[in-house]
Amino acid sequence: MFPELPGLHVVPEHNFLRDLPPTGRSRPRLKDKSMTRFSAWSIAAASALVLASGGFAHADETAFLKSMAGNWSGKGTVKVRANSPTINVTCRFTSDTTPQSLSLDGKCTSLAIFSRVISADLKTTGSQYAGSYVGAGTGTAGLGGKRAGDTINLGITWAKEVNGDRRAQMTIEKVGDTGMRLTTVDKDPKTGKSIVTSRIDLRRT
Repeated sequence: MFPELPGLHVVPEHNFLRDLPPTGRSRPRLKDKSMTRFSAWSIAAASALVLASGGFAHADETAFLKSMAGNWSGKGTVKVRANSPTINVTCRFTSDTTPQSLSLDGKCTSLAIFSRVISADLKTTGSQYAGSYVGAGTGTAGLGGKRAGDTINLGITWAKEVNGDRRAQMTIEKVGDTGMRLTTVDKDPKTGKSIVTSRIDLRRT
């Protein structure tokens, strides 16, 4: 100990470490809690938006399919194969629909030269369509595609080779309030170019 000098007051020892905040504990992080609440709200809002979008898409398909229902008649052209002559035909169809499906059943004829039953059965998930088609004379073909605006664009997979392969395209198009157009497109095996093998314009009756 140092000798106490006159007029000098000795300050007792002070344990500064004792007054420091205890280690191992931290103050509440309010920002983290706020961020957690914000993230949870964002996820909930995004989920609600996705569900709402799905509902709107379903409503759109329901209205579209309903507009395609009824009895239809009209005329068009058919090429049995790419190298066959074009035949003028008269057709009648019945279209039955539900909120998730479309079924087209009809027949096209040309005097005594040509007569063929044609049908397409489709089911929808959102704007995606899948089903079957009969009309090429080779058995039941597969259909798959989606709708864009007033047109259902479909890929065809034939049961057997047609025009050199098993692939083609089909469109089912709503034309105004009272019209429907059915079109199939295939490739000419000689040229490789796309050709219209059938086009049928129908009116509601």
